[in-house]
Amino acid sequence: MLTHFATLLHVPAISRVRVSVPNSSRVRVSRRRHCSGRMSASADSSPMPSGDGGGVSGGLVQYVVLRRDLIDSWPLGSIVTQGCHAAVAAIWSYKDDCDTVEYCSPENIDSMHKVTLEVKGETQILNLSEKLTASRIAHKLWIEQPENIPTCLATKPYPKSAVSTFFRKLKLCK
Repeated sequence: MLTHFATLLHVPAISRVRVSVPNSSRVRVSRRRHCSGRMSASADSSPMPSGDGGGVSGGLVQYVVLRRDLIDSWPLGSIVTQGCHAAVAAIWSYKDDCDTVEYCSPENIDSMHKVTLEVKGETQILNLSEKLTASRIAHKLWIEQPENIPTCLATKPYPKSAVSTFFRKLKLCK
């Protein structure tokens, strides 16, 4: 009966379904994503292999990069808001990506890992965005409207080992 139930259960984009029946009459379904061999969308829609799906504790990280010139001239709350916009936009844009799903899973929601860095100004943030796009690293360059000012960028969650080289020369935002 359970085998029949499991085969009838259709769960899109989930490769493993674990069904367990406790002593009560309720059926509990636990969904786990299997990421091996999955592909991730990227900033230019070209596929890039997704990470190992090792979870937040396995090294998933989201990078947020702010502009130092704006940090020095804008109110702190405005800068924090820009970083939040970019981080949420990156998560939402890649919400179906295997690493993003793992990063935002109920098991990991309270242990997200972000690294907040800074660049000097507009030229540097635009150059970084171009470099990430050329390397198919999925990210969101946040451009404040209606002023049309690129204020920050955020990556989708990635295994740290897959993207840390792009950010190692940048300073931690303090």
